[in-house]
Amino acid sequence: MDCNRSRCIDLHIHSQASDGSLSAADIIEKAETLSLGAISITDHDTLDGSKEAVSLIHRSPVRFLTGVEISANPPESFNIPGSLHVLGYHIDLDNHELNQALQRLQASRTQRIPRMIDRLNAIGMSISMADVMVHVGTSIPGRPHVAAAMIDRGYAVSIDDAFERFLGRGKPAYVDKFRIEAHTIIQTIHNAGGVPVLAHPYLIEKPPEIIDRLIHTLKDMGLMGLEVLYPGHSTEAVASLTRTARKNDLLITGGTDFHGDINPNIKMGSGGGDLFVPYELYEKLVAATDSG
Repeated sequence: MDCNRSRCIDLHIHSQASDGSLSAADIIEKAETLSLGAISITDHDTLDGSKEAVSLIHRSPVRFLTGVEISANPPESFNIPGSLHVLGYHIDLDNHELNQALQRLQASRTQRIPRMIDRLNAIGMSISMADVMVHVGTSIPGRPHVAAAMIDRGYAVSIDDAFERFLGRGKPAYVDKFRIEAHTIIQTIHNAGGVPVLAHPYLIEKPPEIIDRLIHTLKDMGLMGLEVLYPGHSTEAVASLTRTARKNDLLITGGTDFHGDINPNIKMGSGGGDLFVPYELYEKLVAATDSG
């Protein structure tokens, strides 16, 4: 996709502040090289990537939206395993309520990884927290860092392999994590002046009609948008989610979920090669917060 002509954007990017491989500075430089019109750094449960980007982006032609991706408990009436991922855009990075919520989630993440290492040790893998921290840098340790340590030790051949055999939900080393209720997360993002958006809805392991009901329920809680354009969404999924967004008067967003070397098959701005997120979606997001 030629972003020089099309002004494409990428509103779902992870930096070293969570589980990506690039710093915010590297991400901005790459976005400039790709001629992206706008980006957002949406790290897991931390604002550090966005904070670094804000300090640098004034020198760049690329427009920037502050962002975060937060793990939330699904509403009780839906039997959904794991987390819902809620993206918060155009948020106040200094909002006290939001920062407090993220600190609780970060503390939980930090406690989770040693428990996963204990489980790997119990099944005969010689991996320590020090092995994991080699891959963490200044970010918060997460499962991809554990997977990287497993690759170093020869216990897995790739990140995907580590997740599929050991670290994914229901696998021998999986440990569930603390989550905040979806309605609380959505309200917290609103209170920080932001736009709450449901990330990659069709990665939720439920039939489309259940996802449609879930979206309606989340809208009643204050959800403002859906991440419709996403590498893991089929053409049919994009069409269905577009209809759902329009029916519920929700914003449409999109991004690649770029993690850098953690998932080299996904490229910033184009995903697997054919994703295109138009610049007008960035403009509509900004307008939604300005009018609020």
